[in-house]
Amino acid sequence: MKYCFGIDVGGTTVKCGLFRTDGTLEEKWEIPTRTENHGEAILPDIAASILEKMKERGITREMTAGVGVDVPGPVNENGEVPCAVNLHWGYKHIAREMEALTGLKAKAANDANAAALGESWRGGAAGIPNVLMATLGTGVGGGIIVDGRIVCGAHGSGGEIGHANVEPEETEYCNCGNQGCLEQMTSATGIVRLAKKELKSSDDSSVLRQSQVTAKAVFDAYKQGDELAGRVVKKFASYLGRGLAIFACVTDPEVILIGGGVSKAGEPLIEAVQQEYRKAAFPTCKDTPIKLAVLGNDAGIYGAAKLVLQG
Repeated sequence: MKYCFGIDVGGTTVKCGLFRTDGTLEEKWEIPTRTENHGEAILPDIAASILEKMKERGITREMTAGVGVDVPGPVNENGEVPCAVNLHWGYKHIAREMEALTGLKAKAANDANAAALGESWRGGAAGIPNVLMATLGTGVGGGIIVDGRIVCGAHGSGGEIGHANVEPEETEYCNCGNQGCLEQMTSATGIVRLAKKELKSSDDSSVLRQSQVTAKAVFDAYKQGDELAGRVVKKFASYLGRGLAIFACVTDPEVILIGGGVSKAGEPLIEAVQQEYRKAAFPTCKDTPIKLAVLGNDAGIYGAAKLVLQG
């Protein structure tokens, strides 16, 4: 039996998974992400944890296909990252360093890209080789899978759908330094922005006036038939639907997945986005289904593991 490791590096914790090469998750665990001193301990800590797990399980290097690592930052096809702000890294050749530390073959990718690959392998798009995925959380991440492989591009920035310009009239700045990004309109914080603007510009009654405005509160109110919340959701869905339509006419996916914390709103969110998507999509792409991602926080470790199995 052969094994591989999938590692998902976050700003607070590192999620680790031991997989069989057939995709069976044998065990998962977490270690702290030590970002002090420019994150110099992160990769050595991961390597030590992997080697300890191999010793504990009696797994030899010959029994191990390798280790895949995903990180929050642009990663090129060689496993190099120019910077990863949340990890306090500058340039780092992740794959080469992991190979030196573990003696195992290593691959690296952006975290959102890895999540999309994981969903394509064992998740909401299992067995489907052409997938577009949007991850809606505090920000908006994305991943594009074509013929079963991540599209990372020349600079490791392939799939950064959250920074497509969807609102040219926007005057506030996105975290990336641009204005009018999809992330500003469809992330959890973006939905709150849309809701607060709607509340300010309208005197209509709404349950949103009675409590703290959050993305969850907006969708809960929408499900209850709140008209003001309905207008907010329609704006959100219009931005996301049109954004996805743009990427779909470039990549022609078989399925579009939506994951991240905002996706917990469930099918009402999917239905709203699908409706707006159909209005904007290229004719042959109009019937592309939009579905919920299913792997949740495990998508990254699945994708990282699959990355190393692809060679």
